[in-house]
Amino acid sequence: MFTDEWGPGAEDDVEEADVPGQWLVAHQLEEQVLDLFASEQRDDYRKMIEVNLLGAITTTEVFLDQIKDGGGDLVNISSVAGRVAGPGSGVYAATKFGINGWSESLRKELLPDVRVTLIEPGVVDTELPTHITHEQTRQGAAQLYSVATVTAEDIAEVITFTLQRPRHLAINEILLRPADQAH
Repeated sequence: MFTDEWGPGAEDDVEEADVPGQWLVAHQLEEQVLDLFASEQRDDYRKMIEVNLLGAITTTEVFLDQIKDGGGDLVNISSVAGRVAGPGSGVYAATKFGINGWSESLRKELLPDVRVTLIEPGVVDTELPTHITHEQTRQGAAQLYSVATVTAEDIAEVITFTLQRPRHLAINEILLRPADQAH
């Protein structure tokens, strides 16, 4: 069970499971505040950082001993925004850049028994635009997402493909976008 609120003490809200064999921990926690940077959004920024970055860190922390002991895979879901930041997306992009850097560090720290994979999707047909706080940005994103051709199922297939590779092969990063997405 996972909580919507992350931060100190959040690990108490995650139930550990006794799963035989290899471990898989996958992260897709998402909070998005897109607007020009402004001091009045401090609480929104902090929540986004707690959900998008600290949520993944906390979840991994809870399962880290089991992952190390039994081997397995850690899949972090980031975003194209972890590589490209535009006006109005600075803090959101910072959380995704953070996931990218943290994933690379974990990859090196957990060698050779744990494979760490970073998935960086572009526009995916999800409810994400409903989480955008800036009205004009939300409308633009809703229009973009209304014609999204990549689905959550497509992302799941990519993750499955990655995990089915032989243990001696690690796919560390996958950047994927709809074929017609420019950024």
